[in-house]
Amino acid sequence: MVAEKVGAAGLSVVSNTLLTLLKLGVGLWTGSVAILGEAVHSATDLVAAVIALFAVRASDAPPDEMHPFGHGKFESVSGALEALLIFGAGAYIVFEAVRALIEGAAPHGLGWGMAVMAVSAVVNTVIARHLFAVARRTDSLALAADAHHLSIDVWTSVGVVVGLLLVRLTGIPFFDPLAALVIAGFIFRTAYHLTRDAFLPLTDSVLPPAEVRAVEDVFKDDRRVLGYHKLRTRKAGSQRHIDVHIQVDDDMSLRAAHALTEELEDRVRDTLPNTYVTIHTEPYEEELRHHEEVPH
Repeated sequence: MVAEKVGAAGLSVVSNTLLTLLKLGVGLWTGSVAILGEAVHSATDLVAAVIALFAVRASDAPPDEMHPFGHGKFESVSGALEALLIFGAGAYIVFEAVRALIEGAAPHGLGWGMAVMAVSAVVNTVIARHLFAVARRTDSLALAADAHHLSIDVWTSVGVVVGLLLVRLTGIPFFDPLAALVIAGFIFRTAYHLTRDAFLPLTDSVLPPAEVRAVEDVFKDDRRVLGYHKLRTRKAGSQRHIDVHIQVDDDMSLRAAHALTEELEDRVRDTLPNTYVTIHTEPYEEELRHHEEVPH
């Protein structure tokens, strides 16, 4: 799993490096603010891909003395950093687009510009689909963030092609910075969603409702579990952490209770892969008496 994640992140680094250099060269030659904006966007993609590569390596490291709960949140931190980079890229593109609108400079070499953007759209489509597939299999937030980043690149590249085509057909340079502003809008939208998805795990928010229900069903379906409470869930990168108190028959032996908890933990892990489970066992009748005696 780790090798697959690292390989996908490495592929993203290579593709983004080549596309950044290609867009930058063509953007400087044509004078198109939209293509230069896309070059900046690809540069942030490159930095994001490097961050993702570091994150997927770091997040799968085993727990150590400084990080006894593992390193899963490195992926969430990676997603947050990528969101900041995307915001910055969007702001720069808006600045350049407004400047181009004021100055009214017309780009040239539009055919080459459209060709480069078309190639970029095709390459990013292929890489993004691969990253999404690996992210789903490995539940990697860092790779999912990188895939979203590249997916936006596909649409923004198409937007640049449309803008340059309109400039070529009408002779009006206004469409080039207009395309850049549309690109910025897509970028800000992506940054918002990525920020939200990255910060939820960092604040130890609960697992999605469907996953919580799946965990609860494990306890409800076992007759030996007479009740459960204090169910807590959170996520750190691709890792899930769950702890819960279950209630069993007062006469159940310690050996049997231990075997039950191990069995339940295995079922939870079968239901939700890459999950760390801690189960505390309580005697059912004694726990009921305790709650009755405690004043509310």
